[in-house]
Amino acid sequence: MVIKPLGERIVIKMLETEETTKSGIVLPGTAKEKPQVAKVVAVGPGGVVDGEFVEMELSVGDKVLISKYAGTEVKIDGEELTILKQSDVLAIVE
Repeated sequence: MVIKPLGERIVIKMLETEETTKSGIVLPGTAKEKPQVAKVVAVGPGGVVDGEFVEMELSVGDKVLISKYAGTEVKIDGEELTILKQSDVLAIVE
């Protein structure tokens, strides 16, 4: 199934975080923090927000840093994705 976000929304896939600390301690699944780095898998066309057209600054394949609890999580074809607004992206990671 293909997802096409509307307006100024994007679809991202969260990237896995390290499972060991710098000192070598392995963290169980319940102790890990929610990851904040993700890969953009789909981008909407842009849209009008507060009466002004918002142009999309992101593109498919960008690695981004997002707000901790941003977006709506969905499961499509067994894959966990998140749909959020472009404004919830804090930075592009290079």
